[in-house]
Amino acid sequence: MAQQTRPEPLNLAKGSVNSSASASLATAMESPTKYSQSPSSPDSYHTTHQKHQIDGENIKASPADLIVSDISFRPEKMTTAKASSLGYPTEDTLKADSLTSSGSSDDLEKGMAPVIIQEQLGANDIEKSDMEPAVRARGTHTADSSYSSSWKISVPPENPTKLPSKRDRRIWRGIRHNFFAVYQRLFAVCFTANIIPFVVLLATNRHSRPWGPDRGDVATAAATNVLAAFLIRQENVINALYEICCATPWWFPLRIRRMVAKLYHFGGVHSGCAVSATAWFILFTALVTKDYASGDYNQPAVLTITYILVVLFFAICIFAIPKFRFVSHNVFEAVHRFAGWTAVGLFWVLVLLVSKATSEMPGSDSLGMTVVKSPAFWLLAVITFFTILPWLRLRKVEAFPEILSNHAIRIHFKYMKIGPILGVRISDNPLKEWHAFASIPAADGQSFSLIVSDAGDWTRKQIAQPANAYWVRGIPITGVLRMAIVFRRIVLVTTGSGIGPVLSMLVSHPMPCRLLWSTPNPEKTYGENIMESVCKADPDAMIINTRASGRPDMVALTYHLYVQSNAEAVFCISNASLTRKIVYGMESRGVPAYGPIWDS
Repeated sequence: MAQQTRPEPLNLAKGSVNSSASASLATAMESPTKYSQSPSSPDSYHTTHQKHQIDGENIKASPADLIVSDISFRPEKMTTAKASSLGYPTEDTLKADSLTSSGSSDDLEKGMAPVIIQEQLGANDIEKSDMEPAVRARGTHTADSSYSSSWKISVPPENPTKLPSKRDRRIWRGIRHNFFAVYQRLFAVCFTANIIPFVVLLATNRHSRPWGPDRGDVATAAATNVLAAFLIRQENVINALYEICCATPWWFPLRIRRMVAKLYHFGGVHSGCAVSATAWFILFTALVTKDYASGDYNQPAVLTITYILVVLFFAICIFAIPKFRFVSHNVFEAVHRFAGWTAVGLFWVLVLLVSKATSEMPGSDSLGMTVVKSPAFWLLAVITFFTILPWLRLRKVEAFPEILSNHAIRIHFKYMKIGPILGVRISDNPLKEWHAFASIPAADGQSFSLIVSDAGDWTRKQIAQPANAYWVRGIPITGVLRMAIVFRRIVLVTTGSGIGPVLSMLVSHPMPCRLLWSTPNPEKTYGENIMESVCKADPDAMIINTRASGRPDMVALTYHLYVQSNAEAVFCISNASLTRKIVYGMESRGVPAYGPIWDS
């Protein structure tokens, strides 16, 4: 048997069309070509990469290649009859037994040949097996005519399930899903729980002499809220909350499970307590200022540190506002970290100075006893412990980068075993910026990897100049997708490198789901291994190449898969804009939907 030869691309320059290949094609068209429908997808076809032999020689150009090489060819001239004469499947030829075509990946990329035929014939799926294999970064990969893969690139269905009308009136939908979402509700609960005793304390002490509540009580309230804001962001606490909520059984009513799955809005507690702490500390500053001005509390050092802390509180809160946070995330992170550390240090100084001043009053305890009896001291001790704890786990670990394309890189780590659906923070400079990525556990259970795509200066640098080591700190943190296990069946929607968290979830927790992944050139950008992992997780995954078919209506496709699979919920991992659009589009129609928020 003659050795199979993969079709070689032809020179598209004018006057360079291979005349012998054209003659060979004319001869090849005389012999019937057989086609068959894929049993798993009635609208798709498989390419087997079989060769044509004419006079004992291999044809080195497929019909698709010759279409592209013909300088007179135009996409708009393609008809079903033309497709049939060139050897592509039509409604009639799809009844035959097998398909022997070898369209190149360039044809697919240019949106010509197989893609045009498929769209004209109304097919929903374009099989991946006729594409060039993805290039591996750590070695030279030679194209092989026997290469075959199981994944497929999809074209959005022409008649998806019709979207139902949104529930309620527009103004009520806006209030419920935007202005009073779960995050805002948690913020309101925390702030209300503080503002009520705040007002009561002022009201009950309005006639006291000297005026105002006890400074110690106010300082304790401020420290308590700072501690709560710290704890809700602590890795061990977050992981424990997810473990508790993920224990929710399936036999619980869906209404309860859909509420529990909103756990990732815990950022509302963080911001609510932080703003409340600021309010309490402003009151503390007012009391210290009043007493200092009246001469009852002659402690200028305490007054100075108090005002510095108020400024730090305001800076942290202002730069955490979404508008400022998104303008410059690096500035937000620097202010949050360094202003926070400075505030903790100054709090220690303040506690010691206030305790010293108190111990010097007649009939007071010693300095040591005064400090130990202060609630603020113990609260501050816990805050300091949890502030230092992640940095005690700071270390630099070896990394093994695998370049997937000029748009994405996969970084492998072997320094630890990792659990399901966990995110890892990495940095090339631990004092500047940290970036969290979802981990994908390896099959051996001893290592894991991260997918980094071009989303900014830092990620672009990692792709262009892969590092062999990164800094890591703390412990891996559970992500939003962990809550998917409280549902029986789900729909996973993602774009671009969002496939990383999705694979992390599906590899660790195989479960009934449908996957919708929309991205430009998925097989070229993310490589063969990722594509095969996606197919293994969901053999019927809807993978849309936006370069070939354009950007689809993601809300309509999501609802289509939700109805088709009889799912209980939808999870979306994408950019902030699309995530909000899909979550709102589903929830406003009564479909439970979840996706990371700006502060999750």
